[in-house]
Order: sequence, then C-alpha cells, then structure tokens
Amino acid sequence: MEPGNITRISKFLLLGFSERPELQPLLFGLFLSMYLINVFGNLLIILAVSSDSHLHTPMYFFLANLSFVDICFTSTTVPKMLVNIQTQTKVITYEDCITQMNFFITFAGMDDILLSVMAYDRFVAICHPLHYMVIMNPRLCGLLVLVSWITSVLYSLVHTLMVLRLSFCTEVVIPHFFCEINQMIQLACSDTFLNNVVMYLAAVLLAGGPLAGILYSYSKIVSSIHGISSAQGKFKAFSTCASHLLVVSLFYFTSLGVYLSSAATQNSHSSATASVMYTVVTPMLNPFIYSLRNRDIKRALKRIVGIQ
Repeated sequence: MEPGNITRISKFLLLGFSERPELQPLLFGLFLSMYLINVFGNLLIILAVSSDSHLHTPMYFFLANLSFVDICFTSTTVPKMLVNIQTQTKVITYEDCITQMNFFITFAGMDDILLSVMAYDRFVAICHPLHYMVIMNPRLCGLLVLVSWITSVLYSLVHTLMVLRLSFCTEVVIPHFFCEINQMIQLACSDTFLNNVVMYLAAVLLAGGPLAGILYSYSKIVSSIHGISSAQGKFKAFSTCASHLLVVSLFYFTSLGVYLSSAATQNSHSSATASVMYTVVTPMLNPFIYSLRNRDIKRALKRIVGIQ
C-alpha cells in the first residue's frame, strides 16, 4: 500500500446482514423485538431483586449485575443497527466506531468475569454452606463486582489504544453489524502484528482465566454433590446452580462457535450471523432461564405485576 493511500479516515461502512431491500423490514422487526425482550426482561430481574428483601443475597446481587451488563452489552450494537436499517444508511463515524468497540469489549469482558464470580458464589454455597454468609459478605461481593469492572475497563482500554495506533485505507467496509475488533484489525493498512499478539494474549488471559475458575468451581461442586447421600439432597444442591450452568454453557459455546466457524470458513457474513447468538440471543434468554427455573424470582415478579 502506498503512503498516499493511507490517511486518517472519518467513517466506516457497516454492511450488516443483507443488502436486499425486501429483507430490511423483517430484520428491523426481528432485532427490535429481541432487543425489547432483552431490555424489559433484564429490567424485570433487576426490579425483582431490588424490591424483594428475600432476594437480597449474594447470588441475586450478582444476578442483578449480570442483567444490567446484559442490557448494556446488547445496547452497544443493536440500536445503531436498527437506526442504520431504518435510515437505509450503513455509515458509522470513526469516533463512534471506536467508542462502540470500546464499550462492547468492556461489557463482553464484564459478562465473562461475572459468570466466573457467580460460579465461585455457587461453589461456596454448596461446598461450604455453613460459612456461606460469612465468606460471601456484602463487602466481598461489592469488591468482586468492583474488581470485575476495573479489569474489564482496563482490558477494553488496552485494545482501544492498540486500534487507535492503526492506519486505515480511505474506503473501509466492515462486513459485520458492529465494529468488531477482529474485523477492524484485518482491515487496517498498517502493520497489525502487535495488535494480533495483544488481542490473542489478552483473550487467553481474560477468557481462559474466568473459564478455568468456572471449571474448577464446578469440579468441586460436582464432587460435593456426589458426596450427598440422598437423591433429594443431590437434586436440591444441583438445582441451585443449574440456571447458572445453562447460562455459562450458552455464553461460552456460542462465543467459541462464532470464532471457530469464522476461522474455518473465512466468511464474514457467516461470522456476523453467528455473532447474533452471543451478542443478542444469549442476553435475551438469560432472564427466562433464571425466572422460569427459580421460584423466588417468579414470586417476586408476580408481586411486581400484581399477581398473587
């Protein structure tokens, strides 16, 4: 690439899912519906936890934080995509793209770390039930959430600063529905070796660390449940972490599936479609998973809507 063709660009073009005009109303309706379900569902979880004194426990404190993060996570991408579909434009400014990428990485990292914190909470509850409230005291719970936020923000800041040093060609088309960091690095005209090293190293640390914590916690949980003599006791112990285990499986399997499929096919449109699973569908399903399997949440929700 000649130096004259590299400049500080002012905008990107987000291709989205399809350029066929007849599909735009369908896409708009579909994503608007999923976004509203996600927002209202997670808001109901937050409202239920905050309004019911019986839910003022560490497990529900972390759940309320997860619901807030899920709202923010989806809100970084879907509203802009809906605006683009409605206005029939694909433009996003350079500043908005960097900002979107920054917040997306922050909330994705926060989701990841919070799931690990929630696994630790279930580990303490099942493996050390007599000391649960002593160990998981309000100070520790608040500290765990604070450290999660600080780690996620620093992780996102590193990636943002690394992207800011890149130069892009005058015409930059992102074959995605949001400013995904991997796509942006691939489209850069300057050397991206350092960016790739940092991206993969940070991903191993931030994704691998929490995942290792989750696997360790559940290995101890399974061992502890196996030691319970009665079938009813085993079922009761497992039911307290079944919802969290399902959410963890959805988050990690969809995320892993996206990157494995994109690496195998090298098809950006397929990657964008697969990304919907962990950026939109999984946050939308979380409130249903926790409310449908949890009598305490269902009772609190019924009280909110006036159903006795």
